[in-house]
Amino acid sequence: MRATDRQPTHGTCPYTGIPAGTTPYAHYARMDTLLSLQHPLTDAETEPGFIILSQVKELLFKLLHTEFTAARDHLAADRLDDARWTLRRAGRVQRVLLSCWDALGALAPGEFASFRDVLGSASGFQSVTYRRLEFLLGNKNPRLVEPHRGTRKHAEVMAQLAEPSLYDEALRLLARRGMDIPDEVVERDVSLPYEPHEAVAAAWRTVYEQPGRQQELFRLAEALTDTADLFARWRYAHLLTVQRLLGDKPGTGGTEGAGWLGAIAEHRFFPELWSVRSAL
Repeated sequence: MRATDRQPTHGTCPYTGIPAGTTPYAHYARMDTLLSLQHPLTDAETEPGFIILSQVKELLFKLLHTEFTAARDHLAADRLDDARWTLRRAGRVQRVLLSCWDALGALAPGEFASFRDVLGSASGFQSVTYRRLEFLLGNKNPRLVEPHRGTRKHAEVMAQLAEPSLYDEALRLLARRGMDIPDEVVERDVSLPYEPHEAVAAAWRTVYEQPGRQQELFRLAEALTDTADLFARWRYAHLLTVQRLLGDKPGTGGTEGAGWLGAIAEHRFFPELWSVRSAL
């Protein structure tokens, strides 16, 4: 019987044939495999921590992708309460992710330099999971597919580019709730970068000016803003950590380092939710 064929057991362990020498916990979560994936290339005592924190970030990216996909799909199905609850849950994960920079920022420049050379052309910019997460939230820049061209994951990145983002589905929901969202926004090519629209800003302004009449949409707007806020904090913490470790030197893998991160730190997801605040 395949694992997917098994029925929920309501507290009874569904696994049989647990290998000798392990525990149900280690077998269920594949802990032995997980803990075997750290392979430092130097004797630097700080390299294992760098590898582990990099892997932790990837796992959290994957979890956030799962959560934001669920929130997007809830919006598409008009399950607004479920979408907001999922965004609330994702926010807790975002805060854990943000704390990773605190740990990495504890490295002194010399400690990072002691193993940096072995990274070679490796860079976090090449993370497939992170790229899919940005596309899912709405930063649809087709040029960002290039680092993945020719890799096994290229098709996954392209598929994510072609899917509606969380914000696309939020705007479609606004239209279904009677807000004046133009067809050119609702029916746009979702694989292209989103361009802010005056009508969308006007719709959000109506929501904020009438929070009592538009209570569900008002709470959605604030939940989305929380998501964007935490992501902006993540980017800024990334910038500060790189500046602390590298100063203005190029980043790993030949990236521009702090210069590029400073520019991307200015980007905001869900732009009209930020610009509307100037009009209230």
